[in-house]
Amino acid sequence: MTKTVNHWIGGKPVGNAAGASGTYGPVTDPATGAVTTQVAFASVDEVDAAVASAREAYTTWGKSSLAKRTSVLFAFRALLDANRDAIAELITAEHGKVHSDALGEVARGLEIVDLACGITVQLKGELSTEVASRVDVASIRQPLGVVAGITPFNFPAMVPMWMFPLAIACGNTFVLKPSEKDPSAAMKIAELLSEAGLPDGVFNVLHGDKVAVDRLLSHPDVAAVSFVGSTPIARHIHTTATANGKRVQALGGAKNHMLVLPDADLDAAADAAVSAAYGSAGERCMAISAVVAVGSIADELVAKIKERAEKIKIGPGNDPASEMGPLITAAHRDKVASYVTGAAAEGCEVVLDGTGHTVEGFEDGHWIGLSLLDRVPVTADAYKDEIFGPVLCVLRVDTYEEGVALMNASPFGNGTAIFTRDGGAARRFQLEIEAGMVGVNVPIPVPVGYHSFGGWKDSLFGDHHIYGNDGTHFYTRGKVVTTRWPDPSDAPEGVDLGFPRNH
Repeated sequence: MTKTVNHWIGGKPVGNAAGASGTYGPVTDPATGAVTTQVAFASVDEVDAAVASAREAYTTWGKSSLAKRTSVLFAFRALLDANRDAIAELITAEHGKVHSDALGEVARGLEIVDLACGITVQLKGELSTEVASRVDVASIRQPLGVVAGITPFNFPAMVPMWMFPLAIACGNTFVLKPSEKDPSAAMKIAELLSEAGLPDGVFNVLHGDKVAVDRLLSHPDVAAVSFVGSTPIARHIHTTATANGKRVQALGGAKNHMLVLPDADLDAAADAAVSAAYGSAGERCMAISAVVAVGSIADELVAKIKERAEKIKIGPGNDPASEMGPLITAAHRDKVASYVTGAAAEGCEVVLDGTGHTVEGFEDGHWIGLSLLDRVPVTADAYKDEIFGPVLCVLRVDTYEEGVALMNASPFGNGTAIFTRDGGAARRFQLEIEAGMVGVNVPIPVPVGYHSFGGWKDSLFGDHHIYGNDGTHFYTRGKVVTTRWPDPSDAPEGVDLGFPRNH
């Protein structure tokens, strides 16, 4: 029987309102292709109801003590930790990633909850005394009000947790619009927040499509919008929301490169390339999708990557033996496959072609195997586009300088890595490369929670990266207070306040 996922507004699940569109979308099990769930799509009226609930809650939550906010977050953290497996199972059922990968996603989200639990330190202000006679100046940070998060399908638990823990810790209320492709993890999180004691209306969940998104972008009571997704949508989010007077952080797509120098440990580089390119079926913005091999090591490196890739076990995410699951939808699977089937005509050497892969007993699932393309020209679509699937391109260059120039010519600047034993080359690379996150012998340089995540160029629209110090600054605004109080000794004659006359 198909289950129904509704919205979460004012502390409880809410179905489509009477008289609304009554539109629902299908959610499939990627391993079987079967529709398992229907998810409510919000109308404009339902978006307005969620924002109104958040606005009402802000009148008290925004004035609540830091002790109150952090006590709720500590309780939520304990519940989240206890429910790791349950959330991971929901992710696997709707996204398709293997259970261990889903558990890792929850763990990385927990890092930001940890950061939010300690928000008291980040919200400390500054005080300068006696800037003039009896004049003090203080800088403080205050919440914005109602803020929104629009999150992608590939990390249905982690990416929302990059946003809402810091937002609500800072005193804001939150409206989440998760991907309609895998909505259940967001609803489980909402239930846990309520169980932890979060007041009704502080955290709301709206499901839907462009109707819901565009209303959030234009709603006068939404002060800020956080987004993670593709570059075209990130650009639309930033343009539309800023035109409506909102603060925006919009993280876009990527084409992450890994530069392998001739002195690198090629076994370690090959291991890293396989895990970074094919982990989570390549459906992540920090995936390595282009390896740039310098000099004569290219043939050996490609052979090592091929050897490892051929051993990856593909199967249902709930099978402990599976190392890679299916793609999220059949349409996405077909799009990813098109880059491989068209690669040879664009000058690529197809070393591995995963487009015909199936899994016995699950023939209707959204399966695709691992693909490896060598000698890829920079003009090929497989190199230029963000594929978001298990396709790895290898490009060959003669020198370090040629490799860096090729990488910096990319319109994307999300993450990058270099593999080398040479500390001087690594230091030069981290200064010269035009990307927001750099790994040295680390293929996926996602920062820990107390450092911020974000790219450069077409990978980020807005001035703030996500979580870390940038996250706290994004969800608060500064205020400077200049104060002058008369000294008690200045009191009128005849009134003695008990203070000594000191000047």
